[in-house]
Amino acid sequence: MKLLSVAIPSYNSQDYLENCVDSLLGGGEDVEILIVDDGSKDATPEIADRYEKKYPTIVRAIHQENGGHGAAVNTGIDNATGLYFKVVDSDDWVDHDSYLQILDKLRELAGGKNTLDMMISNFVYEKQGARHKKVMKYNMEFPKDELFGWEDVRMVRKGKYILMHSVIYRTQLLRECGLELPRHTFYVDNIFVFNPLPYVKTMYYMDVDFYRYFIGREDQSVNEKVMISRIDQQIKVNKLMIEQVDLWKISNKKLRKYMFNYLEIITVISTVLCLRSGTEENLLKKRELWTWIKNKDLRLFHHLRRGILGQSMNLPGKQGRKISITAYKIAQKIVGFN
Repeated sequence: MKLLSVAIPSYNSQDYLENCVDSLLGGGEDVEILIVDDGSKDATPEIADRYEKKYPTIVRAIHQENGGHGAAVNTGIDNATGLYFKVVDSDDWVDHDSYLQILDKLRELAGGKNTLDMMISNFVYEKQGARHKKVMKYNMEFPKDELFGWEDVRMVRKGKYILMHSVIYRTQLLRECGLELPRHTFYVDNIFVFNPLPYVKTMYYMDVDFYRYFIGREDQSVNEKVMISRIDQQIKVNKLMIEQVDLWKISNKKLRKYMFNYLEIITVISTVLCLRSGTEENLLKKRELWTWIKNKDLRLFHHLRRGILGQSMNLPGKQGRKISITAYKIAQKIVGFN
């Protein structure tokens, strides 16, 4: 069994894939790299096959019909043989020294008496044109360099949520919780992080800048204009997060609060994108989303409305939209809108 499986969802990734894979090869034989070619139309399949041929004990090339990012992650989980599982997008990469430190710690914990469910580390926004690189750290939120549970988590400030870039899950945990991401849908990384959390009992935080998140391209999925054009998919993910996890059944108060806050910011993002578009069609979608939440779970509806962000999203008229900019800036900080 491998220590770590890394899935690389790849669609038309010929310009980035080699840099991504090269950064992961430093993990050696403890790591398997699953390049999931999601029906690419460029040289991605050939690049994946070439790496598999050159590194047959480390790299596996998996080819499938196009199903979107979620389908590629599902395939990665299905094929993973590693004790732990990580997703690295094909245009991102990892820092070599941090990578080796994390592997050393995973190896140590794997041999210990306590099972580790989730490893957390920092990630860096590698934004094109930015002079200073923003680092998402969690040293104020989580105990460092020790196993801990939800009862040990400090106050998680808005804007400091665990994202896909910062997390490594135990592979079997992902299977036990029945995680299956929707096909042909963007923004499913929120489901990937959110849904397994109630199954997580033990965590470990390493204050290392491991994941390098490449951002700033106009065609990127988190570009604000692109997100507005895909608002239906953002709202779909928002609804699935509500449907698939009953937060009221979570007994641990700190975990429940964290997940409510996470859901709040996702709902804010859905709402603020509708507002930012300024079209009557999307303003209607915003109203429909809140009506859907109200009909689905009235208690959740009031909980989200009572939140500071929720209040700002639902104030009427121009003044309400002006106040919503504050909430937008928080959402922008989390997503890193271009």
